[in-house]
Amino acid sequence: MRLDVDRRSVFAGTGGRAHESGRPLVVFLHGAGMDHSVWALQSRWFAHHGFNVLAADLPGHGGSQGPALADIGAMADWTARAIAAVAADRAALVGQSMGALIALETAARRPGLVARIAMLGAAMKIPVHPDLLAAARSNSHIAIDMVSLWGLGASAVLGGARAPGAWMLGGTERLLERAAPGVLHADLAACNDYQAGAAAAAKIDCATTLILGERDQMTPLAGGRALAERIANARTIVLPGAGHMAMIERPDEVLQALQAWAADQRTDLNNT
Repeated sequence: MRLDVDRRSVFAGTGGRAHESGRPLVVFLHGAGMDHSVWALQSRWFAHHGFNVLAADLPGHGGSQGPALADIGAMADWTARAIAAVAADRAALVGQSMGALIALETAARRPGLVARIAMLGAAMKIPVHPDLLAAARSNSHIAIDMVSLWGLGASAVLGGARAPGAWMLGGTERLLERAAPGVLHADLAACNDYQAGAAAAAKIDCATTLILGERDQMTPLAGGRALAERIANARTIVLPGAGHMAMIERPDEVLQALQAWAADQRTDLNNT
C-alpha cells in the first residue's frame, strides 16, 4: 500500500491483505539498509490471522521516497506519524536491529500509542566497527559483505536455507545491494550514535519480548540480555545457533515466538 507521510510517498507491505476497520495493527520495522521484504513470512501470517499489518519501507529505503533519516529519534517520530497515516491510534511494534532501536524509542516516547514491542537482534547500544562505517561511507561493496557475513549465523553463511535452491548469504547481499548510495551508511551511523537505549528501556511499561540469536556477532547475546534486564517484565527467547538476522535465517522460529507474543495479551492490540 502507498501512504503519505511528511508529504513523501511511503511503501508498506500489508501481508497480502487490505486493512480492515477494527483489526489490531502490527508494525514491522526493518534493519539497516534493508526493506519490508525481510518480514515476508511473519507479516503474511499476521495479516491472515486477524491483524492489520504495516511493514513499512523507512524513508529512502525500498519503495519509499528519501532521504533516509539521520537518527533513531527521528525514525521513532516518523513511525508514530506512519501509524497515524493509517488512522490507527494504537499499534504493536516488531523491529530487528535498527528497527529494534526504533521500536524501543517509539515505545518510550509514545507509551499511549504502543501496545507492545518485540525486538530481534537488540541491545541498548549497537556500536558499529569503524572499518564497516568507513566502507559504507565510501559505498564500497565491502560494507555489504561485512553486514552479510557478520549478520548471519554460521549455518546460514554456509547454506541452511529451508527452501530448495535458496542462498541466504547471497540473498542478503542482493537485498543490501538494492539500497541507494549512502543509505546503509546513514543507518549504521544512526545505530552507532544512539545512546538513549538505557533511558528508553527504563520507560517501557508495555508487554515486551526479545528474540535473540545465541551466535549474534553484531549485537551479542549478553547485550540483548542486558537490555531485557532494564525493561520491566520483559520476556527473552534465545534461538540456539542463530545470528543477528533471525527473521531471515530462522523465519519459522521467529514466527512462533511472535505468535506467542501476540497471543499472550491480544486485547492490548485493540485500536479502541
